[in-house]
Amino acid sequence: MKALIVDDEKHVREGIKILGAWEQNGISEIYEASNGEEAIHLIQKYKPEIIFSDMKMPKMDGVSLLEWIKENQSTSKTIVVTGYDDYHYMRKAIHFGSSDYLLKPIDPEILNHTLETAVKEWKKEALDRERKENSSQLINEMKPVYRDRKLTKLLNSDNLQEDLYEGYGIHSSSNYQVALVRITGKTIEAFQGDRDLAYFTILNVINEIMMENECGIGFRYLSNKGEVVIIFWNKFEQIEGLLKRIYEMLRETMNISCPIVLGNVVNKNASLKDSYLHAKQLLLNRNILAELENHVYVQGNLHSHPLRNLMDYSSHIEMAVQAGEIGAFVEVIHQIESDFTKDHFLSLKQLSHLENEYLVISNRWFKQYHLPVLAAEDIEKRIDLFFDESGNFRLEDYKQRKIREIAIFLKKVKKGTLQKQSNIIYDIEKYLQANFDRDVKLQEISEQFYISREYISRKFKQEFNVNISDYIVKFRMKKAKSLLKNSQLKIYEIANMIGYQDDKYFRKVFKKVEGITPNEYRESYLKQK
Repeated sequence: MKALIVDDEKHVREGIKILGAWEQNGISEIYEASNGEEAIHLIQKYKPEIIFSDMKMPKMDGVSLLEWIKENQSTSKTIVVTGYDDYHYMRKAIHFGSSDYLLKPIDPEILNHTLETAVKEWKKEALDRERKENSSQLINEMKPVYRDRKLTKLLNSDNLQEDLYEGYGIHSSSNYQVALVRITGKTIEAFQGDRDLAYFTILNVINEIMMENECGIGFRYLSNKGEVVIIFWNKFEQIEGLLKRIYEMLRETMNISCPIVLGNVVNKNASLKDSYLHAKQLLLNRNILAELENHVYVQGNLHSHPLRNLMDYSSHIEMAVQAGEIGAFVEVIHQIESDFTKDHFLSLKQLSHLENEYLVISNRWFKQYHLPVLAAEDIEKRIDLFFDESGNFRLEDYKQRKIREIAIFLKKVKKGTLQKQSNIIYDIEKYLQANFDRDVKLQEISEQFYISREYISRKFKQEFNVNISDYIVKFRMKKAKSLLKNSQLKIYEIANMIGYQDDKYFRKVFKKVEGITPNEYRESYLKQK
């Protein structure tokens, strides 16, 4: 803490400095002034918490100084010091908020008691100020949120409540009109993903223009994600120009494009929700293929375009999947594009419906081919990707993205099919090994694995570089060599064990494959042993 001693007599200032228990009261800096003018300069520079002041001084007396302190440094605690026991000075000191009154010559005990009291009062008041400041800051932070809640409630109510006019900026009027501002995911990205900062900044722009024209108020509509609502009660003939001004200001200052739509006019006995819902329908049914300088829609007529269904193309999609080539899909996509954008018109509602059906159909095909199903994504988020910085929809980019997604799907299907086919061939090999001691026909394998005989023969030869009959012979001879190592088994017994009823035929096959007879193989093994 800091203290200032103001007196035109130096010895008085020195006496107060010597007698005061400064450290005990937490005061580390003490300044001196010989008159009111010097004191003001020091107060402005150092802002002392405790000020001792004489009443009779040249240039500016104590009364004038106290008056200045009250107006400019009211948080400081002042203590009047004078050699005149005059009620006039005491009254002035009280009037200008002085903490206490000391008479010269100064009593050390009274001085320090007065100093201690003044410091305690300052600390108490400083704590109160801090609490009020924090409370005020919290109120200011909460006010927009509270306002948004109240105005959202008002918009959703069946009638306008008079008690909501005051305190929330809405003026009583015979008519009202609601505008809807769409905040997309791309807009949030422009603010580094800080959603609250995005809404705060956009609403600042909107309400600055609204306050300037005293005709409306904007707020964050909490019932739906990504929406700011403006309620107009005046200057209806200027609304279109004001909305264009808002759009252009957001575009120029923050490089964001927020489509704005205006609902119809409703009277005070109607519901604001009616005007909002009309604006929402305009937003969903506007032509997103139209290249516009600004995306402000104020026309009240809704375009009637029945929704088309992607499900109607299921048979074409199925044929394209079975073909397994992206070329078959390109033709289907071009047909869908032609049908869905007839007369160069595509609404946001139609696009959202298309995207939803696309995800349903995609997931069905992914499940059919035992592929991981696509993670659930927000439809609006998927669509937002294809609106550029000017707010125009990039149809070609959207179409190419779908072609890439389908191509990846077909690649996964093909890879899975090849892997499955490869696994089946090895399953057939295991089946042959398990049944090597009997005559397994190709038809039996075909029926067992639901694959054509021609395909089995071709793929088996490709995988093992040998046909099935030769593979069985080699596997039998391998088993025979293992059994021949047992000197107790007869040759005809071994022949029967590996699937040959005629031991002579077995001897002939063995010699052809191994180059020696079964007996020669056995003798050679026993010698080595």
